[in-house]
Amino acid sequence: MIPRYSTPEMMDLWSDESRFKTWYEVELAACQAMEAAGQVPEGTSKAVEKAVTKIDAEKIAEIEAETKHDVIAFLTHVQEQAGEPGRYLHLGMTSSDVLDTAFALRLKRAGQLILKQLDQLRAAIHKQAMKHRRTMTVGRTHGVHAQPVTLGLIFAVWYEETYRARKRIRQAIKDVAVGKLSGAVGTYRYLNPAIEEDAVARLRLVSAAVSNQIIQRDRHAWFFASLAVLSGSIEKMALTIRLWQQTEVAEAFEPFGKKQKGSSAMPHKRNPILTENVCGISRLIRAYADASMENIALWHERDISHSSVERVIGPDATTAMHFMLRRMTRVIDGLVVDKERMKKNLELSGGTIYSEGVLLALTTSGLGRQEAYEHVQKAAMEASKGKESFAELLEKNEV
Repeated sequence: MIPRYSTPEMMDLWSDESRFKTWYEVELAACQAMEAAGQVPEGTSKAVEKAVTKIDAEKIAEIEAETKHDVIAFLTHVQEQAGEPGRYLHLGMTSSDVLDTAFALRLKRAGQLILKQLDQLRAAIHKQAMKHRRTMTVGRTHGVHAQPVTLGLIFAVWYEETYRARKRIRQAIKDVAVGKLSGAVGTYRYLNPAIEEDAVARLRLVSAAVSNQIIQRDRHAWFFASLAVLSGSIEKMALTIRLWQQTEVAEAFEPFGKKQKGSSAMPHKRNPILTENVCGISRLIRAYADASMENIALWHERDISHSSVERVIGPDATTAMHFMLRRMTRVIDGLVVDKERMKKNLELSGGTIYSEGVLLALTTSGLGRQEAYEHVQKAAMEASKGKESFAELLEKNEV
């Protein structure tokens, strides 16, 4: 993800240094599990830890320029430092054992960062819901005035929706936090499931019940799809605020700094750029989810057509989501609400927003519903012209 839409936490998580350090975590956990099982000499893992003092991303890149294989370049770099004990690293393993298990670790950590930021957004929404639980505004359907609601109700809807999103993402993290050490094509030819289970548990992951050479990509697709659904919910909030900020509505506004400028040509402009940005980022996150769906179907026990996709969507989707949540938290926290404008807008229709109440009163008093509807609708349509109020027109109408 470009720096403009990145957060420091995600930039650190998805850096090359972090990637290789995560690979090292996997290799070390595998070595420890093999050592516990008596497959490698006792003390091997500690000897490796003591010898390997730095995981140098630049050095690995230099080696990869010759080997054209990133995992081999990484292992070469580590084993050069580890010396004799290093020969027990990657024993019986294939590249995907490292790559997929490490990817699971990073997605889990990224997901946890997202959940933490989502909780902050939910706290901001809850605060506004309570603050405006009695703030009257007009409810709109099809963009047209419908009936009065409270602003707090709108925020309450968002709060409940993000609760569901949180549950989905927590489950998606659980589903994707799966590792494997089943070797080439998943047969455990030179390892055994007990070593895999031990190693993966050391990493606080769950061992895949069945795998071929890779972790199956339906798990990843569900993770990215969960982010996409959340992005849609956040976009809905952002779009609502953009509509509130329209000149003709002017009921609520996103934060605007004292020295902030809205337009290079028109000094009067106060544009909703934060929420517009959020809506744009949501499109990206949904596109990443679509790409993750394409990764499910791979040739036989594996190919690497998914690899290039995941090198992009892993960092980009999670970083964009984290950034989006942080930005939206700022918007909700700093939202400027114009209660007086809301009150004026409630009165714009001349009272027609109370039409259902009149309809029900006429119906329950004995008038047929269709006849009552026609009387109320006629008065409402006339009132919308602005010459007389809805109440005045109703009083003139002899039923």
